[in-house]
Amino acid sequence: MKVSVLVLGLIVAVTSVLIGQQPQVPKVGQAAPDFSLPYATKDSVGGTVKLSNLVGPKNIVLAFYPADWSGGCTKEVCTMRDNFSALSDLNAQIIGISGDYEYSHHEWAKSNNLPFMLASDHNHEVARSYASYNESTGYNKRTVFVIDKNGNIAYADLSYSVFTLDSFNKLKKALEDLH
Repeated sequence: MKVSVLVLGLIVAVTSVLIGQQPQVPKVGQAAPDFSLPYATKDSVGGTVKLSNLVGPKNIVLAFYPADWSGGCTKEVCTMRDNFSALSDLNAQIIGISGDYEYSHHEWAKSNNLPFMLASDHNHEVARSYASYNESTGYNKRTVFVIDKNGNIAYADLSYSVFTLDSFNKLKKALEDLH
């Protein structure tokens, strides 16, 4: 009997620890988790982007992606590049976020002529705070969040796909609804 109670207590303790480690997805309407990350653009390396400093004038698209130079990620950012004017017209600012370093971001942004910043979340702390990190692969998941002008999550796509334009069109629609 004592062993059964002890085993049951151990199971409850381990389960509560594991549940506590599960990332909480920021919900629509909640304040967006703030962050400060180094970034690069096609023109430069260096600088820091702080989310709370950007809140206000524009809605912010946070596009988490696994890695620079990969086929799916290149397709994702090039779709955003090709539609940059339309997204800008919807009062949106784009920030791509992966675990790659700023120097890789800079070269990749130059190679693809990307007109937006790419933030380096090398330790994946920001991705974890947005439930956008895959512990088993060690890479970010492909997710997209829209932060409204008040700093709140206005839209979340936790399974953004680059295989069709469906996910991009849903993102665009969310921005239209905020415009």
